[in-house]
This record gives sequence, structure tokens and C-alpha cells, in this order.
Amino acid sequence: MSTSPIQHRTDLGSWFSGRVALVTGASSGMGQAIAVALGQAGACVGVHYRGNRAGAELTCQQVIDAGGKATVLQADLSNAKQVNAMFEMLDSEFQSSIEMLVNNAGDWMDKAPILDCPLEQWEKMFAVNTLSVFLCCQQAGRRMVEAGNGGVIVNIGSLAGHTGGGGGTVPYAAAKAAVHTLTRGLAKELAPKNIRVNCIAPGMIDTPMLDGRVGVESFNFLKKLTPMGRIGRPDEIASSTLMLLSPSSSFVTGQIIDVNGGLLMR
Repeated sequence: MSTSPIQHRTDLGSWFSGRVALVTGASSGMGQAIAVALGQAGACVGVHYRGNRAGAELTCQQVIDAGGKATVLQADLSNAKQVNAMFEMLDSEFQSSIEMLVNNAGDWMDKAPILDCPLEQWEKMFAVNTLSVFLCCQQAGRRMVEAGNGGVIVNIGSLAGHTGGGGGTVPYAAAKAAVHTLTRGLAKELAPKNIRVNCIAPGMIDTPMLDGRVGVESFNFLKKLTPMGRIGRPDEIASSTLMLLSPSSSFVTGQIIDVNGGLLMR
């Protein structure tokens, strides 16, 4: 049995200060909140976006205003060449190896019963929600191993990855379930290199992704189903993400952390 003393870590701001992080899909919603929280802690943040440059530039400025450093990075994360170029730009901008990766980028789908779902819809869901995570984990993981300083990866999954999703969203749910499994497998492979990999599975969170896709009746019904009686906020996902990124979670890896107000308890 280990007799090493427990080290209490309280000054997490000092720990994050100057460390390089990449947050994908950071132009709005949860990604934006995570990037800004990292900025508040003093990190150097790569703010990724695919199409919303204005949103990414706003996030970048918010990170800087909060006390961090930031750079805007554009890429289609389902394209391996663009992902590689994005990481090279991150390396060049901060002249330091990445230590934290948050795979937040993804997209929801227009509802389609599985028997009528076009193949293109299935392929899109896995490209934007799963392939993107694989490619970014691969690039970040290689850099973390080469630097030899360890690292942390947090993937954003979904409650739907546990439940199969609501009606007509099976491809989305399956893609997020794959992210959960990827998290566990990667955690096993990278643990000997002092790289932790975890996943957050949000429930209903108040983000632009919900706009026009969840009707008022469905919205109110889900609020009633949630023991806490409300939907979540992006900053609550950001807080959980920073907890997993920090030394406070130094013995936590391969876990799917549910942040859903009690909507699903396992």
C-alpha cells in the first residue's frame, strides 16, 4: 500500500496558468463557456470553429479579457489534413506542447426514423460527432506522448449516448455512444503515458443547438422530468470540464461523467 502523502491542490488558477489547451467548437454554447473558463484560469486557449468565425473571435476576445491568451483556429474536423494543420498552427502560436484537449465540436440532427433515415444523415452524424474526436485525440495524444509531460483529454458525449436518444435521433445517439466507448479505450491505452481521458455526458443544456429543434412542449416536458426542475447552463458544463482537466481529478480516467440535473441516474 502506498504511503505517499496526499497533496492538497487548491490553487488551480496557478496550475492552469500558461498551459496550452484546445477547445473545439468554441464559437458558442458549451465550447465558448469552457474556453472562457480556461481563460479565467490563465490558460493559452486554441479557439476552434468551423463556420462561425464571428463567434470564435468573440470567444477569443473573452478569453483574453478574462486573463488568458487565445488564438482562433478554423478547421473541418472530419478532414484529417485540416485537423493536422490546425494542430500545427496551435503549436506555432503558443510555442509549447498541448496539455489539454476538449472535444466539444459536434452537431445535432433533423429527426428521421431509423427505417427512413438517409445514409448521408448517418454518415454526417459520425463524421461531425465521432470522427472529429478520433482525429483530434490522435493528434493531441501524439504530441502529449512526445513531450513526455502527460496531459488530459475531455470529450463531450451526451445523455443520448446512454439512452439511445429521443425518437428519430438514433444516428446522433449512436455517434455519441461511440465517443463514450472511444473515451474508455483511449484512457486504457494512454494511462501508462500519464494521459487521462474522460467524457462528460450533458443532459439538456441551454445552448444555440436547441434553438428551433426542441419545441416548447418537449422543452417543458423535459424540465418536469428533470429532478432539479430546469435545464442546465453552459457554465455548469465548463465547471465540470475544468474539474476533470485539473489535478483535482488526478486519479480519474476512463469515466463518463453525467451532468444532467438527475434526468438519468446510473
